[in-house]
Amino acid sequence: MIQLFKKGFAIKHSNLPHISLKGYYQFVTFRTYDSIDSFILKLSAIILPDKIKQYKIDRYLDFSHNGRYLNDNILLYLRDYLLSCDGKLFELIAFSIMPNHIHLLFRETIPLTKVMQTFKGTTAFEINKMLKKSGKFWANGYFDRLIRDQKHFEITYNYIKNNAPKAGLKDCKDRFYGIYN
Repeated sequence: MIQLFKKGFAIKHSNLPHISLKGYYQFVTFRTYDSIDSFILKLSAIILPDKIKQYKIDRYLDFSHNGRYLNDNILLYLRDYLLSCDGKLFELIAFSIMPNHIHLLFRETIPLTKVMQTFKGTTAFEINKMLKKSGKFWANGYFDRLIRDQKHFEITYNYIKNNAPKAGLKDCKDRFYGIYN
């Protein structure tokens, strides 16, 4: 819950709006439904700047065993699907597919909500078939941050690039894609 103060009154907001601007770069993170646990819910409820909160959630997820479905054939499926979206849903810059969450950096060509609806809907259906399960696959919502300048772009790109190695994953080369590598 985020509190905004205006003229002495506290206004509580549980969700800030997503900013979607065609032609701008977006950093988006989303996670598997089963990766959400009491720690994530508790952290989500704490009042912290979004950037710090998301960093803490990402660090936790890097080592959590909850919802770790994005491996082996599912990892390869997601990698191929993301690459096939380049030029259709967005202009792909980089991604990191972690075992229970994904980081994307792309240039927006269609509204962000349409990108996420298409991506999550298509992949959830296919991954559930692969896992022989049904129901929710992706957690509700996603974290997005509009890239503000060149320095922000470089920091984000390097964060995505180094995410799997920092988590000690052995298949880092399969998990990362970047147009500059």
